[in-house]
Amino acid sequence: MYRLNEEQNEIVAKAIAVADESIAPHAADVDEKGRYPTESMGALGESGFLGLNVSKEYGGMGQGLRTACAVLDELAKRCPSTAMIFKMHLCAIAAYEATGKAMSPYLKAAAAGAHLTTLAWSEKGSRSHFWAPVSKAEAVDGGVRVSAEKSWVTSAGHAQGYCISTQWAQGSAPTESMLYLMLADDAGQKVAAPWNGMGMRGNASSPMRLEGVELPADRALSPEGKGLDVMLGIVLPWFQLGNAAISNGICEATVGATQRHLTAGRLEHLDATLASLPTLRARLARMRIATDQARAHLLATLDAAESGSPAAQLLVLESKTVGAETALRVTDMGMRACGGAAFSKHIGLDRYFRDARAASVMAPTSDVACEFIGRALCGMELLG
Repeated sequence: MYRLNEEQNEIVAKAIAVADESIAPHAADVDEKGRYPTESMGALGESGFLGLNVSKEYGGMGQGLRTACAVLDELAKRCPSTAMIFKMHLCAIAAYEATGKAMSPYLKAAAAGAHLTTLAWSEKGSRSHFWAPVSKAEAVDGGVRVSAEKSWVTSAGHAQGYCISTQWAQGSAPTESMLYLMLADDAGQKVAAPWNGMGMRGNASSPMRLEGVELPADRALSPEGKGLDVMLGIVLPWFQLGNAAISNGICEATVGATQRHLTAGRLEHLDATLASLPTLRARLARMRIATDQARAHLLATLDAAESGSPAAQLLVLESKTVGAETALRVTDMGMRACGGAAFSKHIGLDRYFRDARAASVMAPTSDVACEFIGRALCGMELLG
């Protein structure tokens, strides 16, 4: 569906091979134990995928959103936790790339598989309103000092870099913000609590506490006071479309698992498969239709974004919610179609059912995203 060129298809084929060999075999164990997918992320790093959207001049693959979505889709079919970790890395790399040569050492390290990064935006005080940090940087000689209560930091304690947000030291409102690169060995940071989620159990989305972390000025990832511009203009499309691709991958995996169960499971007393029941076939059909609709929306958004269409902004705002809400419906239908076999974890659908719930509550939540969309439709500023 992604209409990739030859180079892009080769990259996706390589991602599928890595996913089948080094990600899928560990997915159930990662979920069961709620552990970080060390093997999966190691394999992605060794195969160069941490440099997927790093410019070729820095040793990366130089790919854009279309290829990234195709790769995330495939990863999510095997292990949504790994896909989510990788998506957050791509988002932070997009901010690095927009910053320019100052970030070249870290971009080169990412391309070499030695620098995993992530976003650390949401804060305890402003919750899912990720664009409004309540922490405020303090200017010091040569840089800033930051103290903050960050929540939902994917790869907390595992990443080498964190794209953090905070109010600009000279700012007067939360929207006058800054983005900085915090490195894992910067003093004053700690993971505040272990991660034990209902779904996405492997992505280590723990809260982090920053206590007087000092960051040099050359680690700024935004112009002064313009963190929001980078958040919305640079990173948000990667975040939104990446989430949509992950949700689509979850839907596709759910449809496949349900189809296999219905065509293999038997009603011995009737000498027929479960697929002989019209109600179950109808559920499967509705799952396929919903999945294809979500896929079509993502493709339309990619086309609009690449062509510079005026419709792109609205489609990008819609994309995460379309994927998230579709994944909720499709995984629910899959559980109903497969019945007790799904509920008792015999066929693995329960993992996709739980993982699908993450996107709808991840900032911007589906409710908040719909408020953005509604404001845009009414000709209002997104943040009023």
